[in-house]
Amino acid sequence: MTYLLVLTVGLIAGTISGIVGFGTSIMLMPVLVIAFGPREAVPIMAIAAIMANLSRVAVWWREVDWRIVGVYALTGIPAAALGARTLLVLPPRSVEAALAVFFIAMIPMRRWLAVHNFRLKLWHFAVVGAVIGFLTGIVVSTGPVNAPFFLAYGLVKGAFLGTEAMASLTVYVSKSLVFRSYGALPLQAITQGLIIGCSLMAGSFIARRFVLSLAPEKFRLLMDALLLASGLTMLWTALR
Repeated sequence: MTYLLVLTVGLIAGTISGIVGFGTSIMLMPVLVIAFGPREAVPIMAIAAIMANLSRVAVWWREVDWRIVGVYALTGIPAAALGARTLLVLPPRSVEAALAVFFIAMIPMRRWLAVHNFRLKLWHFAVVGAVIGFLTGIVVSTGPVNAPFFLAYGLVKGAFLGTEAMASLTVYVSKSLVFRSYGALPLQAITQGLIIGCSLMAGSFIARRFVLSLAPEKFRLLMDALLLASGLTMLWTALR
């Protein structure tokens, strides 16, 4: 029954995140904590997140911007490894509170950038990768942080989903390898993460038809709504 509950939530989370590009950890993490405990939930989620991103890359493979992925990964991979090592000495709640405020603040910022027709340059993603890679090593999820930057480059729908997923995949793998090297990613957690990740992957393929039917502007509005929801949820978690 425990796995049935987790897999059901995973399918729903995989479908929603397959439409907007993030939200998997926010929806699934509380269920994993209840089912397996807080210590076990983090490495399980790390493996499940890798599979979720892999599935989005598979769905939108032809639309991935590999130049962005390369520049992002160049700094993101070492930064994520450094962040994972820093995890034990920082208070995660303070980091999560700061990220929550950032999520909410990026909604008007994204709109301001759109009104002024500002577009990120390719080299900007080296800076974005370093900062977000480090934060990804510390907290469970930074998916919403990526969104405004990839949107500001002009990516929407499949191009956004595939490129963001591939870039995130590089830092999640780096984080997981550090966990494994420190003994924080046991074989049991890997197995559980792979099982749960299958439901997330199924959700990504279900989401494809919804993404194709969305107009670009409606897609951006949906992103704003989820950025707000993610920020408020993370802020509540950090302050309670």
